[in-house]
Amino acid sequence: MDFLISSAYAQAGGPQAGPSPMANILLLVGMFVLFYFILIRPQQKRLKEHKNLVASLKKGDEVVTNGGVLGKLIEVGENFVVVQIADNVEIKVQRQAIATVMPKGTMKSAA
Repeated sequence: MDFLISSAYAQAGGPQAGPSPMANILLLVGMFVLFYFILIRPQQKRLKEHKNLVASLKKGDEVVTNGGVLGKLIEVGENFVVVQIADNVEIKVQRQAIATVMPKGTMKSAA
């Protein structure tokens, strides 16, 4: 049965010292700092950029929604915008659903 479970043997010598408590604390602090710079800070930066983009929307901008719909803003409200995606075809979406503002003339080149 030794091939499935290894036998435990007593080892000679006194108790061995593990890592110091200060080393453990430094490791935890280091991990938090690493997560902050790799995950938290870039996400906060993206959220801030998107908030500025949504705040700067104006009538006539050509935008892409989170769903991938390309259109032109014809009405901008406090919480919703009306996007014209074709002649006589308008949709109302939340301001937060705008993903990107495209350069002028994008709709003509996409058609």
